[in-house]
Amino acid sequence: MRRLYTFVLGIATVAVLAACSGLPKGTVTGGSVTVNVQPANPNLSTFGTQTFTSTVTGSSNTAVTWQVNGVTGGSTTTGTISTSGVYSAPHHISSSIIPANGNAVTVTITAIAQASPSATGTATITLTPQGQAAQTGAMELGTSGGNIHASVVSGNSITCCGGTLGSLVVRNGTNYILSNNHVMANSDAGTIGDAIIQPGLIDNPAPNTCTSTGTTTAANLSQFFTLEGNPPNPVDAAIAQIVSGRVNTSGNILLLGSATDANGVPLAGAPEAGSGESPSLELAVAKSGRTTGLTCSTIDSISDAFSVDYQKTCGGPTSFTVNYTNQISVAGGDFSNEGDSGSLIVRQDTANPVALLFAGSDTDTVASPIGDVLQAMADSSNHVPTIVGGAAHEVIGCSLPGPNGVQKTVASVSVTDEVMQIAVAARDTHASQLLGIPGVRGVGVGPSLDYSGQAALLIFVAPGTMHNSLPVELDGVRTRVVETSSEAARGILNAQDAQSIASEHSVFAVTSLSATEIARAKAAHAANVAAWMNQPGVQGFGITSSADSSGEAALMIFLIRGAGHNAIPAVIDGVRTRVRESSRFHAGLDGLRPGGGCAVRAPKSVEIRTASNISSKKPNH
Repeated sequence: MRRLYTFVLGIATVAVLAACSGLPKGTVTGGSVTVNVQPANPNLSTFGTQTFTSTVTGSSNTAVTWQVNGVTGGSTTTGTISTSGVYSAPHHISSSIIPANGNAVTVTITAIAQASPSATGTATITLTPQGQAAQTGAMELGTSGGNIHASVVSGNSITCCGGTLGSLVVRNGTNYILSNNHVMANSDAGTIGDAIIQPGLIDNPAPNTCTSTGTTTAANLSQFFTLEGNPPNPVDAAIAQIVSGRVNTSGNILLLGSATDANGVPLAGAPEAGSGESPSLELAVAKSGRTTGLTCSTIDSISDAFSVDYQKTCGGPTSFTVNYTNQISVAGGDFSNEGDSGSLIVRQDTANPVALLFAGSDTDTVASPIGDVLQAMADSSNHVPTIVGGAAHEVIGCSLPGPNGVQKTVASVSVTDEVMQIAVAARDTHASQLLGIPGVRGVGVGPSLDYSGQAALLIFVAPGTMHNSLPVELDGVRTRVVETSSEAARGILNAQDAQSIASEHSVFAVTSLSATEIARAKAAHAANVAAWMNQPGVQGFGITSSADSSGEAALMIFLIRGAGHNAIPAVIDGVRTRVRESSRFHAGLDGLRPGGGCAVRAPKSVEIRTASNISSKKPNH
């Protein structure tokens, strides 16, 4: 997706926006004790470190307690700080700390005097992903960029956009940048030959101008897959022939390397060269993009049909929808955000390409298998591009210690009493029957992990018990199979005891499936996908694993959060169902996933808003 800003034109000066935190910076007095923190306003990139010093006056006790955004020691999302004041930046930029108003991403460091807790000193760190910076010389990819015409004037305002220039490909001896149509061709509005610049207009070094001054023409638009009109087998892809000397021809992508620099920051690295590989369920993947930087997660569904909204031009109204087939989704609302569209998704262990990110929601990223993308970018003589890169290598940034990890959405454990009582009735009716099945130890009730807010009949079994001997639903109630050796999981359990035993298994999970299970799910998927994609409130239909029964396949039904929809059956053609509710899948320019930071009202002299083409979750992504 592309990220965008809107500015009011004709302004001689731009007012400075207040920071999110109301905490004063530098020295703060608490009675006769004061605390000063230095440096007061450092800039830092992801993976970076910064040592802070505190000066306490007015007390012989100079010890302080360090916090990041009000949390002692910090967190994975905001970065961590040691007891000696060494701050470690997060390994990626979480959606929750990206301001919805377009301000820079900041975190607040606070030193609290132990002698007088009312005495505090603060500093503000500005966090900037490596991909947003303007590059000199031969640029590395995974960086900010886009079409030179990615701006629109409307009345007295102008909107400018940018996405990610994802990777380098070679076709018939010529090198091209690979990204999305909506990043480099403005959602079909671009013209062959258009300049593709780095950074994108949104990251212009001359702030608040929406001009190309200070940017570099890295390539020229050469080909794109036309999306409007719902063509068959669509792929949101475009290529642009590089300008000699402007792009690193090794194919290096920021942060994607197998080693770190002296400061512990992952070096740029090339993906594995070639045609990539087909994505598979539970595969550990990574991407490096303009907005969130390097993120690492797993593929949570395959063979997906998706309905994705688009904006016709940068900042324009949503004007058309594209229906995709054979896509994938990657788990976690933080895997991508507006501006990450166009990023190359690779395996974590080999850096082999598997997909191209182009859209998303607040829980998942949407991407196209790399094989389909490359085939779509073949020329008239059927020369198919391949990825420029090197040998297989680990993406080391995914395994470095520190504030890392994409947060994955966990199924809600909240179930109404009315819904739970239906499950209790099913338990009481079928307990004797279930306890007579070999391997079954006990039965109870609890929340379904496949469908948030729904109850399930919990079947506790000995480890290794075959799940295909157990019912998938009883009296319309889903079953959830819990393997356990606990002696407490015997007989008919009340709801409290059953949920206590099962709670350790109550996490978002996707597991690998056997070829037999995949084939069974594909048959059910093929027979039902068209009908389900025409149902109200449904925006996706794919294949995943069941969280209620490990090792079993499930049909993933993606619902639009808050939209009306028909009842979701527990089983379709003998295959379990799994439900994923999220914001609308989008690849346009509106603010799909606003950050969770405080809202700061822009002064009347400047209006700023953000958005982006989505990638899986996401678009501008």
